[in-house]
Amino acid sequence: MEDVAVHRSHLTAKGKSPISGSAGIRLLNRYCFEESSPGFDAEAALMGFFNACSTTETTFPLLSKPLPNDTAFVIEARNTFNYFHFLTETLGQLCLVEEAGVQGPIYIHHPNPDEKTGAFCRAYIDALFPELTDRVVFQRAPANHPSAITPYNFLASFYLLPEAERTGIDSLAPSDFYWKGPRATRIAHAVLKQNSVDSTLFKLRDRALRAIEGKDFSHLPRRFWVSRQDESSRSRPMKGEAELVDMLGLFGFETVMFERLSPLEQIAIMANAEVMMSYHGAGFANMLFASPKSCVIELGTLQTAVWRWGDFWRLAHVSQCRYVSFFADFNKADPLAEPSFNEDSIVSVHLTTKGRAEVMSFLVSLLGHHPVLHGIEDLRRIAGQMVTIGADDRAVELLAKNETLARSDADLCLLRADCHRRQFEHNAEFLALLDAWAADGSRWHTLLRMIWHGRRVDSTRIVDWALGLLAADFPDRHTAFINSADWVRKRR
Repeated sequence: MEDVAVHRSHLTAKGKSPISGSAGIRLLNRYCFEESSPGFDAEAALMGFFNACSTTETTFPLLSKPLPNDTAFVIEARNTFNYFHFLTETLGQLCLVEEAGVQGPIYIHHPNPDEKTGAFCRAYIDALFPELTDRVVFQRAPANHPSAITPYNFLASFYLLPEAERTGIDSLAPSDFYWKGPRATRIAHAVLKQNSVDSTLFKLRDRALRAIEGKDFSHLPRRFWVSRQDESSRSRPMKGEAELVDMLGLFGFETVMFERLSPLEQIAIMANAEVMMSYHGAGFANMLFASPKSCVIELGTLQTAVWRWGDFWRLAHVSQCRYVSFFADFNKADPLAEPSFNEDSIVSVHLTTKGRAEVMSFLVSLLGHHPVLHGIEDLRRIAGQMVTIGADDRAVELLAKNETLARSDADLCLLRADCHRRQFEHNAEFLALLDAWAADGSRWHTLLRMIWHGRRVDSTRIVDWALGLLAADFPDRHTAFINSADWVRKRR
């Protein structure tokens, strides 16, 4: 790529600008914001742009000669003061330097003044890329290079591909209101972003975990609450934090501040975490380093659910950790009034007494200290949360601790049956189905589940018994089932 200029790109009617990665998504959003004049549908124009591009064959020229030794490797950073954006968008691109075979200087270009560059940027490079650190130069954009190589991410340019090359993804997406398939709406881009992963994140995670191998981090807790330094310029203290921390301390939690840990300590504490909990913030970028066995609990608000929830999902996809979100009140005079993101930015969390009770009920169940509950809705909620994060064993334990209440509710009995089925515990599954039938004998669906269970475990006694009940109590359903199930007719 000759005569490369690093600057803020703009989408124009005359041609195509490179639309790469998260920066490209922000470009598309900014285009819609800035071009929202009366009578002009910016999003429709954007979709028209992508449709036109997808009908034109696009080819990328291949490099036909070796790169000069002094070729620069250029990374365009959103900024160098936000930990989340630097870690998740910028740092991983250094993993590509060796693959590209570039021997020249490495430039990280950023739009902010040099004095705003955070010390963590250089600290992470020194810790994870010691072989490159002397070659990395932080430089404010715009900048020009006679020749350079720069990483390209296809996330934002997905809809530039011919339609035939992107239809396969629809089979992976649920059919819902937000995913528009071939239509390049901004919401479709957002759905794609939170459900797809840049390969450099996998490379960065692997490199980080290798960097802590063989080192002693036994001084770091495995259960911890992440707080923030009061002097932080963007500190948004959570109302109710002190009360929650006191309760967490009863279960072996310690309070840490990521800002006071070295890069390798931040990686290690997440890699070895049993439970990490905090309120919404950039520190959740460290979820990238968590173990698949780790549970990461975020306390947010309706605002973070709408504007920021998708930011962290791709990190959970990479680490495969259990990522759980609770949405609490706003820490403001009127907690019921929804703030404006443009005017108020992110409003901090207020975790009320009731909110703390719900969070702690979930947490103690996760840790195996199951509470005795008196309300069926509370039991449904917590058991459902355990199932949602894949903790079937904890859900079954919770239901056993509240056996009388659990056996009185058909939905909870069926939930228990589902847990046992996934664990291939056939006898326990059948007993749970019997409990569901005893709790509510008006549900013919339960009998069908017994029939299919009997077939799965090759038990003619169960199949015949459940079919008999279905015929006696629900003759129309029995007839419909017999007509639709060939295997039943054949055995008769």
